[in-house]
Amino acid sequence: MIVVIYTQKILKYRYWVMLSVIMVVSLLGLGIQRLTISTDYEVFFSDENPQLQAFQDLQANYTKDDNVFFVLAPKDGQVFTPKMLAMVQDLTKAAWQTPYSLRVDSISNYQHTYAEEDDLIVENLVDDPKALTAKQLAKIKQIALTESTLVKRLVSETGHVTGVNVTIELPHKDIAKETPEVANFSQALAEEFRQKYPEVDIYLTGLTMMNHAFTEASLNDIQSLIPIMFVFALTLMAILLRSITAVMVTLFIIVFSVVSAMGMAGWMDIILTPPVMSAPTMILTLVIADCVHLLTNFFLQLQKGLAKPAAITESLRINFQPIFLTSLTTAIGFLSMNFSDSPPFRDLGNVVAFGVMLAFVFSVSFLPAMVMLLPLHKPKVDDIDNKIWTKTFAQWVIANKTWIFWLMLAFAIGLISFIPRNELNDEFVKYFDQSIAFRRATDFASENLNGLYRIEYSLPSGEENGIARPDFLQKVDAFAQWYRQQPEVLHVLSLTDTFKRLNKNLHGDDESWFKLPDDSALAAQYLLLYEMSLPYGLDLNNQITIDKSATRLTVTVKNLSTNEFLALEQRAQQWLQQHAPEMQAEGSGATMMFSHIGARNIRSMLTGTSIALVLISFILVFALRSVKIGVLSLVPNLVPIGMAFGLWGLAVAEVGLALSVVIGMALGIVVDDTVHFLSKYLRARREHQASSEEAVLYAFTTVGMALVITSVVLIAGFLVLTLSAFLLNSQMGLATALAIAFALMADFLLLPTLLMKVDT
Repeated sequence: MIVVIYTQKILKYRYWVMLSVIMVVSLLGLGIQRLTISTDYEVFFSDENPQLQAFQDLQANYTKDDNVFFVLAPKDGQVFTPKMLAMVQDLTKAAWQTPYSLRVDSISNYQHTYAEEDDLIVENLVDDPKALTAKQLAKIKQIALTESTLVKRLVSETGHVTGVNVTIELPHKDIAKETPEVANFSQALAEEFRQKYPEVDIYLTGLTMMNHAFTEASLNDIQSLIPIMFVFALTLMAILLRSITAVMVTLFIIVFSVVSAMGMAGWMDIILTPPVMSAPTMILTLVIADCVHLLTNFFLQLQKGLAKPAAITESLRINFQPIFLTSLTTAIGFLSMNFSDSPPFRDLGNVVAFGVMLAFVFSVSFLPAMVMLLPLHKPKVDDIDNKIWTKTFAQWVIANKTWIFWLMLAFAIGLISFIPRNELNDEFVKYFDQSIAFRRATDFASENLNGLYRIEYSLPSGEENGIARPDFLQKVDAFAQWYRQQPEVLHVLSLTDTFKRLNKNLHGDDESWFKLPDDSALAAQYLLLYEMSLPYGLDLNNQITIDKSATRLTVTVKNLSTNEFLALEQRAQQWLQQHAPEMQAEGSGATMMFSHIGARNIRSMLTGTSIALVLISFILVFALRSVKIGVLSLVPNLVPIGMAFGLWGLAVAEVGLALSVVIGMALGIVVDDTVHFLSKYLRARREHQASSEEAVLYAFTTVGMALVITSVVLIAGFLVLTLSAFLLNSQMGLATALAIAFALMADFLLLPTLLMKVDT
């Protein structure tokens, strides 16, 4: 009765209702101009994240890790030629002009040391490349390919690829502008040198370019996925509902909901990241679900001969509660993402939850008001409800309920049994597909020169100037040597190699003296002499702290899975515990952060999902006024998610950051079909005193087609996300689409047969 009175008021004051909605949308939409795009991978980690804190501590004591890495690959495979070395030298000089550059490293400005009598000579490895003789070229090549600080870092083992590394220190005053400024300059510089040296392939990678790739992925999604989904969803609605009016009304609700949600994101200072960029597509699909249920029942009432006011009133009376429940449970599912350890997924959950609830408000206010104003042709009898197939299908389910139940149960259990096959894995480079230039460049660099997967250590000596102590240096060197023996390791950068080289130089370049000095005073003198000889910008601040109490050890590894990476670092911790417990330090760096985020997020999301499940169950028990039916609803709500993860374990077997948030998000969505089916089932049981079989038949014939339409639209919407160049979005979209598909299967096959078994 309350809903009927409410609808009559909406229809009576429809012009004021529409004007009020437009004003609210306009005010909220103003927040869109406040939105900014993130260009920093650190936004994926909360301030409380211990790996982020360790990484920030490391960067506070040493030169920052942000960099742009130019990978140069001559097509003839020869780096050590006059022309190629001239290019390296020119690019090294030009790269100093990169905004916010701190230092530039290459084989041309590598500080080669050697002795002349009692003097230590420190000079660029390459000075005037065009004037080099064959003998001088051979000597440069021999030095470069035997120097441990260069091989697999700035030049490949075979000398077919080299690199120029630009270290960046952003002021972080306006990160949204600073990173693109660096990236755009670097891309322009690379293109300039491609034109000048067409015989050399140039690739751009590095952490700064990775940050820029996040922006690139976000913009790709905005420009492609959202328009695709809009066109696809509305076309699908036009085909299924066969009504231009329905499409127009739905379009208004979609635009209002998306604009309001994204505007609210702006007012809340939410940063646009690739996950948040998927919010409009999600809201769009969920809005359509609300509209389809209202419009299908509206058209059904028109078919029965009711006038437009009576038809929309009856549709709202039937659907108000289930639509409210589905909106509320969906919002709770997305709000459970606030337990995520990754802020972008919290933001995604909040934006979509807000959009879903606004969509409900607009659907039960603006939609009925607008329907009254638009011209509407009376649909054909079978256009919307199509009772023929729904009734036939329902009768088939009822007639075969026993074997359908057991077959469906066996199928579900069979798929769920594959969940343990899923292995935790988060390789951040693979967050981007091959359409992103950064991914192609990084893959090439990893295969031919150096990669981005690193473990960073700050090894403490325990005292000021302690890094010159022989016992400390011996242990650091032993740790570096242990790492070099591990099959996963590509390169180890250690200060001990510099001490060995200086010791050799100051003993007449005698190879037998290529070892660590055994006197701390002598080692300190070596270090002082070397630092005084280094040019500006090429000091040792990237390897030692200001008070010389600790040194940095950088380990570059192959492209490893999360488990392999963490296992390697665990072995390193065991080595330190056994051989050097006094300098034990946790490994840090971007790779370490991403390796831990998946596991941390799964643990936090399990808590959030459990709370969401309890809330949703309580709401359903209260709303449906039946403890038994509320408990039964858990089966079709949880089984589809388990089936989706089981199929994932069978086909992919890798779970990362994206999949860790799917449970909570999918839970809120898959509840929708269950709520609509159960509400119609209970209406038949209570209002018409129908038997369990008759109630199942009633539910199928009244809501069956609407469930199919909404599920198809939802599945299509989330499948569009699989086109994203950003892996987190594409995997999240695919897994959620699977869960929705299995939810439709469960609500059409498992739920009705379960009801007929239990609710007798």
